[in-house]
Amino acid sequence: MNRANSEQLNFAIIGCGLIGRRRAAALGPTARLRYVCDLDATRAASLAQLAPGCQAIGDYHAALADPAVDAVIVATLNAALAPIALDAVRAGKHALVEKPGALNAEQLRAVQAAAAQTGARVRLGYNHRFHPSLRQARELVDAGALGPLMFLRARYGHGGRKGYDREWRADPKLSGGGELIDQGVHLIDLAGWFLGDFPTVDGHATTSFWDMPVDDNAFLSLRTATGQTAWLHVSCTEWKNLFSLEIYGRDGKIAIDGLGGSYGVERCTYYKMLPQMGPPETTVSEYPGGDDSWALETAAFLDDIRLGREPVPGLREGIRTLEIVEQVYQKGMGK
Repeated sequence: MNRANSEQLNFAIIGCGLIGRRRAAALGPTARLRYVCDLDATRAASLAQLAPGCQAIGDYHAALADPAVDAVIVATLNAALAPIALDAVRAGKHALVEKPGALNAEQLRAVQAAAAQTGARVRLGYNHRFHPSLRQARELVDAGALGPLMFLRARYGHGGRKGYDREWRADPKLSGGGELIDQGVHLIDLAGWFLGDFPTVDGHATTSFWDMPVDDNAFLSLRTATGQTAWLHVSCTEWKNLFSLEIYGRDGKIAIDGLGGSYGVERCTYYKMLPQMGPPETTVSEYPGGDDSWALETAAFLDDIRLGREPVPGLREGIRTLEIVEQVYQKGMGK
């Protein structure tokens, strides 16, 4: 029996920082962590101690050469995501690659071409789709509770910290850009999830506060072929962490606020328009528990492998998101 259809799949995690550790904790009982890899040997060794039988290595090629490894999770800096993912799929390994997946869409297209040759499944790590408020919103939209959708409005931001403009995210060679390619890709992905593709892209990125060569704010207006608009603002000058997403339909509205932790309690509010209009019928759902989006996303990736299905969001969605980022960046930095 192929291991992809058996009870346990063997994984390697490449990148043992905060996200790599979260991914390790989210693997669950049906996956075995065989390797963890990081250029920092101490960090790799620390993570390996959490998984019995796991080996800490400094060169990820050793994991890719092991026929026992079924899949890899790539949780590195942005600049290394696509090169490692490309090596992985060429070796026939399935891959869960953290967002944004690459520095640009061209890099992801190369991964897509290689995956088509080897049959490797590649999922992009847009875990926000698996937050409980977003799952509830998806269920309401799919059930027709909002009627035909009209537009979407979203804001996402954090305040940074001292020295933020000297961290790796401020170096375009390592990050590919600033706030737009950092938190902005999450909003673009979510907007596309609800509204579809956006052939019309407008907006600009700007550096308003931080002393860095990348953007700290970006403003986007995306339109579908039928005229539905996604109006997005991302910022690392928010000062108080913020997540807000509103979906407007002809029969109602959904407002999602917070992501837990420093973003505040996660909340989904459904406003149902009444026949007589006036004040809507309002239902508020709060999710004060821990963040299970990482575990749910990992479980979906395991199902991608076992069922041989195309991951969503996968390379198609990741490429389109980065194409939108590039279109905005190509307009030049505003002031």
